Amino acid sequence: MSHMVFLLRGINVGGRARVPMAELRETLGDLGLTDVETYLQSGNVAFAAPSDDPEDLVGTVEAALADRFGFEIRVLLRTHGDLAAVVADNPFLARASGPKSLHVAFLAAAPPAQRVDGLDPDRSPPDAFAVAGREIYLHYPNGAGRSKLTLDYLERQLGTVGTARHWNTVTRLASMTAP
Repeated sequence: MSHMVFLLRGINVGGRARVPMAELRETLGDLGLTDVETYLQSGNVAFAAPSDDPEDLVGTVEAALADRFGFEIRVLLRTHGDLAAVVADNPFLARASGPKSLHVAFLAAAPPAQRVDGLDPDRSPPDAFAVAGREIYLHYPNGAGRSKLTLDYLERQLGTVGTARHWNTVTRLASMTAP
């Protein structure tokens, strides 16, 4: 069995796309996933599953969630190894005054290099970003609330969808998926 996490995009935000966590856990359990555990209300689900081809699970889960809740929910998957690497490789850890200013945007696919090169590093100073494969490390020294370095901007520029998590959530998910 492999330990992984589903990151659900855009649920329980601003009173829309409501997904009760108990129903989410039940739906995933009905698909044969084990050790299903949610974290917070924002679509973080740790679980165990056979390691044959975990990416095959994404389509199955998206269909089951649409069936259960009546709307489409984009699902991204990361293994424990993926999360452990994200935690180990954050280039902003040394300069951040603490986890409060750190976020990670998880992308559905790694963007092409020319799209990454098109991102404006001066879009919202002093905010900074670093793209690494399917992740974007984000550093918001003054908080994310007023930054122009938004997930919407990153998705548009990179041509892929994603979902962002605060650094504390990322580290918690890595520990929840540890074997």
